[in-house]
Amino acid sequence: MTEDEKIDTATANGEDLRAETAEAAPELAEHDRVAQLEAELAEAKAAVMYAHAEAQNVRRRAEKEAADTRAYAVTSFAREILSVADNLARGLSAIPADLRDDDRLKGLIAGLEATQRELDAVFQRNGVTKIAAMGLPLDPNQHQAMLEIPSDQAPGTIVQEMQAGYMLRDRLLRPSLVGVAKKPD
Repeated sequence: MTEDEKIDTATANGEDLRAETAEAAPELAEHDRVAQLEAELAEAKAAVMYAHAEAQNVRRRAEKEAADTRAYAVTSFAREILSVADNLARGLSAIPADLRDDDRLKGLIAGLEATQRELDAVFQRNGVTKIAAMGLPLDPNQHQAMLEIPSDQAPGTIVQEMQAGYMLRDRLLRPSLVGVAKKPD
């Protein structure tokens, strides 16, 4: 007989003996019933606690998802409107200084600049911010290096910004397209 068989036989014999004794002593049967009910109660309490904890976790996840949805609902619209901001900035920067002083164009230029300020204000109100780039070290989480430019500045420093990058709160909308310094040849 193996050790496991001996244990199973002893357990079975012990249970048989307990059942025979319980018939003769009703208080022992009542004690066993109370112990069984207490075990079931403890198990039920644990199940209720686990269910309550799971319900709280589901509620927290749902609240976080709803908050994220509200906070980042404008993501696709913001990405699309960035090209408008880029074109407006390029248009303003392309106006030569001598035309800026021309009285006939002052109103037009002032209107374009006011439009750019208003667009920037709308971005700010909606959590869209421009990423700083010039003179900073390259951050691959915010900048995309497009080329290396020989420079006296430390290698990896941004020396040219080809396209501004933007963040929506703490998420990247679009990386800045930049040129970084490298040691002169």
